[in-house]
Amino acid sequence: MASSPAAPMFLRRRTQAPRPAAPAPLPGDSPGGDDDGEYDDLCCEECGSGDSPAELLLCDKCDRGYHLFCLRPILVSVPKGSWFCPSCSNQKMVKYSPRKRKRVGSLVMSKKRRKLLPFNPSEDPDRRLEQMRSLATALLASGTRFSDDLTYRRGMAPRSANQASLEKAGMQVLSKEDTETLNLCKRMMDRGECPPLMVVFDPLEGFTVEADRFIKDLTIVTEYVGDVDYLEKREDDDGDSMMTLLSAADPAKSLVICPYKHGNVARFINGINNHTPEGKRKQNLKCVRYDVDGECRVLLIANRDIPKGERLYYDYNGYEHEYPTEHFV
Repeated sequence: MASSPAAPMFLRRRTQAPRPAAPAPLPGDSPGGDDDGEYDDLCCEECGSGDSPAELLLCDKCDRGYHLFCLRPILVSVPKGSWFCPSCSNQKMVKYSPRKRKRVGSLVMSKKRRKLLPFNPSEDPDRRLEQMRSLATALLASGTRFSDDLTYRRGMAPRSANQASLEKAGMQVLSKEDTETLNLCKRMMDRGECPPLMVVFDPLEGFTVEADRFIKDLTIVTEYVGDVDYLEKREDDDGDSMMTLLSAADPAKSLVICPYKHGNVARFINGINNHTPEGKRKQNLKCVRYDVDGECRVLLIANRDIPKGERLYYDYNGYEHEYPTEHFV
């Protein structure tokens, strides 16, 4: 994946953490979208922060709030019907340990559940060919063979190792409707109807990706794919694009995606500099891990409307800031 070439010595393991780091609560809108300020001072009972008010879920019994991403297992959206916090439902929370590896963060959802959308390919077949040529150029330059699926190679992790049930904190199951949307995206790719993306070369960022037409919020832009291997075999890997696939309670079973030999356009989508306000404002995608039919999958999903010509970015680190991004442009 492309990034600023300023610090090639770093191992770039693409993950996002599910936990906010800010200790001080900030005022925000209520989770239900009320405008009367009733919940302006609400803080998460687990992390103590009032950040991300749209992701604070209120207990229907005690009115205490919890971030969706602070719950264990994590919730990607507000449950239908009544919801009771761990205290009121007599359920124990899985305690967070700072020594644990980061995870890909959950997708920001509103109070009312919103379905994922399939990408909208360009109607002009010549334009689609131009988009595919731009990707082919980048793949050729990086020595990567195109694949739109996770690949399992001899001597690496077998497909049987990819079990979402091994995720140490639980993994969000992709709903039936959203699974059908993901499968539609795959069928479009099989027909040569690719996402409306153009891979361009920037002298500072290297290969990077631009929206070649308007992309609506919550659109599945692409899946992060490549060769699947055990994390423990890749600890000293000098590659620049590894992505966490499975963070298991047993570290020996944790998996990563290595898009060096096989990959798609996801490899060339850049990360933000999450140490500057300007960098944070550039983020327009979220990286989300899902349980799809019992296997772990990683999706890049638009977290806002993206106009044509805008470059695509997501946060490599989420909230933990383990990977240094100060050198990113």
